[in-house]
Amino acid sequence: MKKWYAVIGDPIAQSMSPNMHEFWFNEENMDATYIPIHVTADQLREVVEGLKNLGCSGWNVTVPHKSAIIPFLNQLDSSARQMNAVNTVHVLEDGTLVGSNTDGRGFVRSLEEATGEQCKDKKVLVIGAGGAARGIAFALQSAGYGPIFFTNRTLEKAEQLATELTESMVLSTAEAELALSEFGLIVQTTSVGMNFAQNGMPLNPENVSEGTVVADIIYNPLETEFLTESRKRGAHTLNGVGMFVHQGALAFETWTEVRPKTGFMIEKITTTLGG
Repeated sequence: MKKWYAVIGDPIAQSMSPNMHEFWFNEENMDATYIPIHVTADQLREVVEGLKNLGCSGWNVTVPHKSAIIPFLNQLDSSARQMNAVNTVHVLEDGTLVGSNTDGRGFVRSLEEATGEQCKDKKVLVIGAGGAARGIAFALQSAGYGPIFFTNRTLEKAEQLATELTESMVLSTAEAELALSEFGLIVQTTSVGMNFAQNGMPLNPENVSEGTVVADIIYNPLETEFLTESRKRGAHTLNGVGMFVHQGALAFETWTEVRPKTGFMIEKITTTLGG
């Protein structure tokens, strides 16, 4: 019997997940398909029930439903509990809905694929204090990175996030800008620089040191202004394509117990976005 999977969100037309997962199903000769479903906030409960009743084997969750979906699930794994957000739902054979979050682990896989472990035992600066920052920080700490510092325009949010991790600290954006040369890894997790959001940079990268790894989880555009300016100062830069592909691969693996090939997909999406 053909299995089917989905991604739900609002908006959803821009999602690249259907093409990615369809490619992997075909590559692995699996009789399965993956579809996008536009779901507004007031439809979420009804859609979750519908997906389960219609035999969906699992689905991805994107904005704005990553936290809102939690009350409609039966179980959360440790990643989803830590982040208070779900991006992957797995439907067990008995109908149990299990929520997990692959975003942070996807970032770490992308980072290590690009840089090996050169950033371990170095200070880490995470820019932002939202869900993405939380997931990445937890995943980095679990993988042995740190100490981790947070900076955010709203300092109170960074301070709250820092209380959730061990041995983490907070800097104002002004303090962070002055101290950039001290960090071996800088991770930009805000929407600043995204094509359909704000232009500009979350902070001035003037003091970034040569050889620092600077990552921005945005992948449209492929190179934000923050990455461009950091690269001019000799930084090794990493965009968000790898994180996107690896978080999807982890979801695919959760559903199918097969780890798909990611290298070609990263190249394919980079080529597509690069025009």
